[in-house]
Amino acid sequence: MSEVKVNKISPRSGTNVQLGDSGDTITVPTGATLDFPANSIANTDLTGNGQITINGQAVALGGSVTISTIARPTYNSGQSFTIPPTTNTSITIAGTNFQSVPVVEAINSSTGAITRAVTVSFSSSTSIAAVFNLAAASYFIRIENNDGGAVRSTNADLTVSTSPTWSTSAGSLGSFSAGSTISGLNVQASSDSNVTITEVTSVLTSNSNTPATTMNLTLSGSPASSATYTISGTAPSPTSDQAYSFTLRATDAEGQTADRAFSITISVGANNSGRFN
Repeated sequence: MSEVKVNKISPRSGTNVQLGDSGDTITVPTGATLDFPANSIANTDLTGNGQITINGQAVALGGSVTISTIARPTYNSGQSFTIPPTTNTSITIAGTNFQSVPVVEAINSSTGAITRAVTVSFSSSTSIAAVFNLAAASYFIRIENNDGGAVRSTNADLTVSTSPTWSTSAGSLGSFSAGSTISGLNVQASSDSNVTITEVTSVLTSNSNTPATTMNLTLSGSPASSATYTISGTAPSPTSDQAYSFTLRATDAEGQTADRAFSITISVGANNSGRFN
């Protein structure tokens, strides 16, 4: 390899200087600088006539273009959804700028696993319905329009949880004598989160019309994943045998409920009957 050291190369005649021949490669080593005067290379001398493409629009180097913005979808905050596990269940999502038909996904808040909705129905630009079939967990909701605009819920608003189930069979909880003490009469329900048991009707714990239609008893217990609540108090004293029917509700931490109908019979014996002369 030969080496030529000069400070300046000038044309022998004319104004053009040629470096190498067609097909040759001129290498500028790392650290070396080619210094070109400003505007000495025209865009037309560059590959592609010195243009770049932005969102499908050709833009010359040094030029400008107005780029159209994407109307990204939005997701209304404050929404929350609770559905049962491994069951096709539809939720209706509110927001803006939805397109027909977007992709809707659930993102597991613990693992990051993404599950696409089974089906998505477009109602309007502000309302879509998505059917999910998911394992028990909490999920973020992500919506992506066909143009690539997307949004994800700030919070894990989709909860997949098992509803409460009752361990105590429906129907009669037993028979008690009028005026007797009722204690240790338990009802039980469970779920995958803490359960609270309350009365839906106004019979068991109400004193609005005792003893005719209400019992004025106490229902007490503490929330737990397997909750036991106790019915206690003094049995009412109706004038004749009477069955009091009432409904209790088990509610878990996700707000899911399960109702169950029960009854307690109060018996009036000879000691509580009318006097005979």
